[in-house]
This record gives sequence, structure tokens and C-alpha cells, in this order.
Amino acid sequence: MRARLQAKKLIFAISAWGIAMAAFVFFRYAQTPDLPQWAVGTADLATLAIYMGIIFGSLHWLSNLIADFSAINRLPYIFSVIFKGLFLLLGATTLAYMTQFLNMWPIENHMSTLRQMLTAHILYSPSFQALIVYLIVVRVSLAFIEQMALLVGPRVLLNIGLGKYHKPRYEQRLFLYLDMVASTTHAESLGDYRFSRLIQDSFSLLSDTVVDNEAEIYRYMGDAVLIHWPLEFGVQKDRSFNIYYEFSQQLKWQRQYFEEQYGFVPKFKCAAHCGQVVAAVVGVQKQEISFFSDVLNTLARLQDQCNPLGHRMLISGSLASRVDTDTSQYDITSLGPIKLKGKQHSTEVFSVVPKSDKAPG
Repeated sequence: MRARLQAKKLIFAISAWGIAMAAFVFFRYAQTPDLPQWAVGTADLATLAIYMGIIFGSLHWLSNLIADFSAINRLPYIFSVIFKGLFLLLGATTLAYMTQFLNMWPIENHMSTLRQMLTAHILYSPSFQALIVYLIVVRVSLAFIEQMALLVGPRVLLNIGLGKYHKPRYEQRLFLYLDMVASTTHAESLGDYRFSRLIQDSFSLLSDTVVDNEAEIYRYMGDAVLIHWPLEFGVQKDRSFNIYYEFSQQLKWQRQYFEEQYGFVPKFKCAAHCGQVVAAVVGVQKQEISFFSDVLNTLARLQDQCNPLGHRMLISGSLASRVDTDTSQYDITSLGPIKLKGKQHSTEVFSVVPKSDKAPG
């Protein structure tokens, strides 16, 4: 799944840079009657745009990959942008130098000739300087888009940009509500600062399983988080169940770190529910896509029953009826109709445990 995600990022980078380079080549060359010396026809300009798009897109993706999996990711964001920009420029310059070096290899004293050509005809030429400025603008713009995608989610950003939710619309959604057990006690014992670090450390482990199960984070709410899918997609492959139990396993694997830093390993409880919601963009200065429905209220009340019923994960009857129990890797057990707080009618409640671990806890 991580390989698939990186492949999508690479395709996005190459596509974005391909468009940017096509625009540059068009405005730089296509508006003049004379083609460059190296170009035989306009097809050569298109080839150049594709070539530059692949090169700069690959360098863009590689710089992101290095930053994401190194200490650069923990530095202030401006330093990450500077690193990625310098990486792109140095990589492009090195590639241009190597290409010219290979082209001029048969020429006597090619190193001296190449150095003079790079200095006099390339580095100080207005065209090259314009390209550098253009590269910086494109790189910063893409970095801004990528950061916005991290803040609100790539699908949300795309939908806001396309205006999909400017008018309220009905959708079928599956929601998962994760909440820390005994969070008030932990907050009092750790203090505000250390408790906030605990939340950061815990939810940083959640990101991989969210990506692996192709979910979207709707909202962080202190020590809780709301995750969602389109309904038909979310019920497939046990995605809503996998997130909770994979996240719990990640916390166990980091037991030593949490015990050293905080004196305990945090535990979470969760509930899942599905149904029809109304989705709409709200806000002016700060926009987000919000969901309006009794589904979310029922979900919160359902999650409140985890402690009284003694189960880590509960789901509603609406969701249980949509799960393919023959192929599911989890046992779904009915706990009967439960009267949830603030609800007029009882709700069918089910517990969910892996088939290899049937004991509730």
C-alpha cells in the first residue's frame, strides 16, 4: 500500500511538472517565429516539455521522499521547502552539466570548452535565469498545495477546488470514532504539555494504517479522531475494523517508548456507524467540508457504551448488516438492542474482535 501511495505521488509530481514545463516552453518558444537551433519542428518543443516534466517531477518526488523519511521532516516547514527547492535546482543543474559533458566528449579540451559554455552561455543567460525563477515559483506553489493537502486531506482539497460541496448534497458515509481511554486521568497526571505530546505520538502511529486502509481523517478532537469512507468502499476488506486493531498493535509495538516517556501505553476505544449524511462546505475565512446528520450523534453515543459493555470496539446494526461475515477476518457478536443516551429508540449494538482473539477486552 505504501508503494502504491508513493507511485501516486510520483505520477502527480510528473504530471504537475509536465504541465508546468509545457506552459514554460509554450510561452518561451512558441510565441516566437524562429525555433531554437536544436529544434527541427514544434514536435521537438513538446518532447522537451515531456522530458523536463519527467526529470523535474522525479526530482520533486525524490526530494519529498528524502524529507519525509529523514530528520528534515521534524524541522520547521520553511526549512523543508528550502531543502526541496535546493535539491531540485542542484539536481537539474547537475543533469544539464552531465548531458552537455557527454555531448561534447569527442571535442578536444571538452572540459575547458564545457566550462566556458556553461558560464558564458548558460548560467548568465537571461533564459536560464528566467527558468530558475520559474522553477522556484513552481516548486513553492506545489509545496503549498501539498501542505494544504496534508492539512485538510487531498480529496477534501480537490473537492473544495472543484466546488463539489458548495451546495449541500446527500451521501452515504461510514464513520469510525477513536477515543483515548482514561484521557482525563492521563491529562491530570501528565500536565497539558506532556499530554499534548502523548496525543501527537499516538496519532502519528495512526497515519500509516489510515493510508493503508484508504480512509480520510475528518476531524481531530483533542484525544479523539473521526475517520470516514464512502459507505460502499469502507465496508470492503474490513477497512473500518483494520484501522482500530492495526493502530492498537502499533501502540503495543511502541510499548517501550511510551512507558519510558509517559509511564504507560495509551489505549483507545472506538465505535463505527454508517448512514446518510449531508455534506457541505462551511466557513468563509477558513473553509472545511462538514457532515450533518444524526449518524454522528448516534456514533458518539455508541462509543460511550464501550466501557459499560466491556468491549473495545462497537458497531451499529446498520453497519453489521453490511459486513460480509463469510470473508471477514473478524467475529461480530450481537449485544442486543441498547437504549443510547438521548435516543428515543433502541439501537442494535455489536462487538467486533479478530477471529484470532475472541476474548473481549
